[in-house]
Amino acid sequence: MFGEIYKGKKVFVTGITGFKGSWLAFWLQKLGATVIGYALAPPTSPSHFDLLELDVDFIQADICDAGKLEQSVKDSGAEIVFHLAAQPLVRLSYNEPVETFSTNVMGTLNLFEACRKSNSVRAIVNVTSDKCYENREWVWGYRENDPMGGYDPYSASKGCAELLTASYRNSYFNNSTYGKAHNTLLASCRAGNVIGGGDWAEDRLVPDIMRAVSRGEQVSIRNPYATRPWQHVLEPLGGYLMIGRKLLEGNFDYADGWNFGPADAASVSVKELVCDVKKYWNKIDFKLAENPDNLHEANLLKLDCSKAHAKLKWQPVWDVAETFKRTVNWYRYFYEDGSILTEKDIDEYENNMDLGK
Repeated sequence: MFGEIYKGKKVFVTGITGFKGSWLAFWLQKLGATVIGYALAPPTSPSHFDLLELDVDFIQADICDAGKLEQSVKDSGAEIVFHLAAQPLVRLSYNEPVETFSTNVMGTLNLFEACRKSNSVRAIVNVTSDKCYENREWVWGYRENDPMGGYDPYSASKGCAELLTASYRNSYFNNSTYGKAHNTLLASCRAGNVIGGGDWAEDRLVPDIMRAVSRGEQVSIRNPYATRPWQHVLEPLGGYLMIGRKLLEGNFDYADGWNFGPADAASVSVKELVCDVKKYWNKIDFKLAENPDNLHEANLLKLDCSKAHAKLKWQPVWDVAETFKRTVNWYRYFYEDGSILTEKDIDEYENNMDLGK
């Protein structure tokens, strides 16, 4: 699906110490890329980034430090940038709105400016969120041309980041002047609720469950009837890598917004997820603790991925049952055997991608 496009390429990854960033960096290395990572220190302990012991040039710095970021992008000589650095938590955004907007909006602005001043960057893949859309709790999925919005500070910050992306694409990286006024293509990617091994972030459902079972504790489920589009972390990452390939090949039609979400069958309630994951690790113990005073979080949010299906030939590889099974097995192997299944999951995912062609 990626050809040899990443082999020998210098790839700049912001947010490399995070959940998705560390998975992406490991996959890029397997594809033969030289990875330069830019991020704060790993946000959790354990940390997937630390466990992988990646052979990368790691720059520990803040995305809000515009000068440091600009110099780092320039010195890297990177041809493509994957931007994943973010304050990624809805509930934390209520407590830290300034940090959330500073990181997710101004941090993105800093990155675009650094890329604009770089002589090497030819492609930028900006990763936002399905929560960038103005959520009306529709039963159908949001399309890439639906309005941006955001109830909570996190969602609003991602909507702002999408507006910023569109502005820079129009103003500085315009597709119509590619190869004439500039040589950089910019795309944005939005994904649903991503799960998989190696995520230990606070206030996320799967990490909360896995932390609790590792301690022999019962976990409280705060929004049991909220419906989410669950997908394995490798699903959107595969989409990001496909977009990156198209941009590096100079296909300016792909410098646009893209949804990468699961099939409708993967949109199940939080309660269903908890009951399903218990099938794969019977030590999981939970109680439903719905609280009417909980902070507002979306109850229903789905993506329409018709564009990715039609133009990229991208399709989800693992159904929701396989996603739950592989996620639980990753944590179970880690806690019971001290081993990690990251490389095994990527290898088997790639094999399944090939079989699905």
